[in-house]
Amino acid sequence: MALLPDLLKQQAEQHPSDIALQDGDTVLTYAQTMAAVDALADQLKRMGLRRVGLCGDNSLPWILADLACLMAGVVCVPVPVFFSRAQTEHLTERAGLEGLLSGDALPDSEPLGHGVRFRHLPVSAASAWMPEQTAKITFTSGSTGTPKGVCLSTEQMTATTLALRARLDGVSMRHHLCILPLATLLENIAGVYLPLLMGATVSVAPLESLGMTGSSGLNLERLVQGINRVAPQSLILVPELAMALVGATEQGMLDPSAFRFLAVGGGRVSSDLLIRGRSAGLPLYEGYGLSECGSVVALNVPGGECSESVGRPLSHVEVAVDDQGHIRVRGNTHLGYLGDEPEPDGWLDTGDIGAIDEAGFLSVSGRAKNLLITSFGRNISPEWLESELVQSVGARQAVVFGDGEAHPRALLVVPDGRAPETIRTQVHELNSGLPDYAQLDAVYILRQPLTQARGYVTANGRPVRHQISADLPTLMAGAFPLFLNLTDEASDSANTPGETTMAFFDRLQSETAEARAHVTGAPVIGAIREGRFSLEGYTWFLTQAYHHVKHTVPLMMACGSRLPERLEDVRKALVEYIEEEYGHHEWILNDLEACGIDKDSVRQGKPDVSIELMIAYLYDRINRGNPAAFFGMVQVLEGTSIELATPLGEAIQKQLELPNQAFSYLYSHGALDQDHFEFFRNLMDSITDPEDQQAIIDSARMVYRLYGDMLHSIPLPSRQEETKHEAA
Repeated sequence: MALLPDLLKQQAEQHPSDIALQDGDTVLTYAQTMAAVDALADQLKRMGLRRVGLCGDNSLPWILADLACLMAGVVCVPVPVFFSRAQTEHLTERAGLEGLLSGDALPDSEPLGHGVRFRHLPVSAASAWMPEQTAKITFTSGSTGTPKGVCLSTEQMTATTLALRARLDGVSMRHHLCILPLATLLENIAGVYLPLLMGATVSVAPLESLGMTGSSGLNLERLVQGINRVAPQSLILVPELAMALVGATEQGMLDPSAFRFLAVGGGRVSSDLLIRGRSAGLPLYEGYGLSECGSVVALNVPGGECSESVGRPLSHVEVAVDDQGHIRVRGNTHLGYLGDEPEPDGWLDTGDIGAIDEAGFLSVSGRAKNLLITSFGRNISPEWLESELVQSVGARQAVVFGDGEAHPRALLVVPDGRAPETIRTQVHELNSGLPDYAQLDAVYILRQPLTQARGYVTANGRPVRHQISADLPTLMAGAFPLFLNLTDEASDSANTPGETTMAFFDRLQSETAEARAHVTGAPVIGAIREGRFSLEGYTWFLTQAYHHVKHTVPLMMACGSRLPERLEDVRKALVEYIEEEYGHHEWILNDLEACGIDKDSVRQGKPDVSIELMIAYLYDRINRGNPAAFFGMVQVLEGTSIELATPLGEAIQKQLELPNQAFSYLYSHGALDQDHFEFFRNLMDSITDPEDQQAIIDSARMVYRLYGDMLHSIPLPSRQEETKHEAA
């Protein structure tokens, strides 16, 4: 079998003037591409390199460097742009990298030509053993977050590429756009090697220009603009991107006329989504694979597809399903994991559950280790329900849990501000089409995504279930619940004051959901995520925080003095709160000083009118109304801290390059308030008087409004100002 280096050279000899690579206005023909690759490969050989990392954004130099390593016999280790610093350091040390190749500017690097730069690295003595035939090591974070190196040979990558070319015979694909990171093995093989062997053009662009940030950030408008501009015939999509493009096409934003083949993989895809996509003009075809098998194992194609399946296995592998339902693969499996003993040459247990029908089509239902077993003994694959929730409800993320319970439940990330009752209706509709044992009896709505930075998702966006499970009480505390009432009770009865069987804390979360949207929808939150924030905005926020936090303890004291004897346990809890909260306003002044602000000027200054009104309202409710109203403020501030403080604090610090000393308030409240909020949940559930409950609900709604007004008033740089700053 001819290998990739020879096959690519043959393609260049047969079609020298055809365009191989394109980045905006920069194009390289097949002849120019191979000339550049050969020149770089000669340099790598002369330098005596054996293992190098390949980092940086999607670009022509990235592809040229990757192909040069293939030609020179140098082990290439792609470094994902979305890996954390700790993950990257682990990869570098374990792989024993002698240097880094990149198309981006690297400190202390030297140019090798054609936009590729090289930086030498000290080789670690702790570098791991690897199989002799290794040509590429692809690191995948899996479910633990610790990158694991999968060793692949040139023969294995060639076999996958040729099998894909054979499967797609008859499909006209002359132009492919890479929208996944090139360090992703699927895009590397199926998005670069495959199109080049098919004589097609591969277009690349910086990921941010296509609206992609990190492992799962997406600006849909920018992505659609990029696709419409390039007009590719093929794309490789993960389920979330597929759903986004289906929606964009249905709304008339995306022109589907150029598309010939859109491959979807990396997670379970709802069949309804594929049907919607086809109806909108998107030729979506689901596939299945894993890094250990060269990225692709099975694929649906035009004229060879089956709904509810991932297609027939490719010709270079054998696939079987054992008596436990585990999918096993033989024939083109990896050489082994970096640093581990070689794998025996036999069947690889993928860890996925599936089936093969009489026509040879493979279906995948989920991961074996994720299987939920209800208290009635029914097996449920959470991936199945999660894909249905993403499709039916339009959730950005979904995580199903409930092992050992009568019915499953789910965390749903719905950042678009839809009303809870709208979501409730959509989940009810989904339940009506599910078997009774799989119907959800509750969902918990989050407005902020589960991120890799907090350990909740892997690099490719899959949930890290053990971490989510460990933090489930905290995540649920920061969410608002929707109970589906699978019993015969009317669903609306759960929200009737004085008649509810719902715990009061859950009712408080549910009945203040719309008011909470005023906080989570503040422009400052999106601006921080986009990197469009300033020191002025941060210090303004801290100043307002000082002016309300300095009243926290006095408000607690006032509340405690006014509580009736029947709430003595609540008064006792306030004593604990006071001890915890005393002095926090001074922390904020220290943060401001670390930002270069004079503490005394803040101490003697006045707050924004929204904070002035919020504090006045609380004192009034305590002294002239029901003192339990104070806990409406606790609901708002501690709940907001859990959901926003830590992730936004990290984003602000990274953007503004401020020291840790400027974040004692945000970081401590992001961590401390998780325990506080669980304590608060139990305290609220102990309040049973309907008038006390209503006073807290009314107060929380008001504080959400006023605190949200403050967030909406934070000064933000305009997009024009940001552009001028970047240009300067």
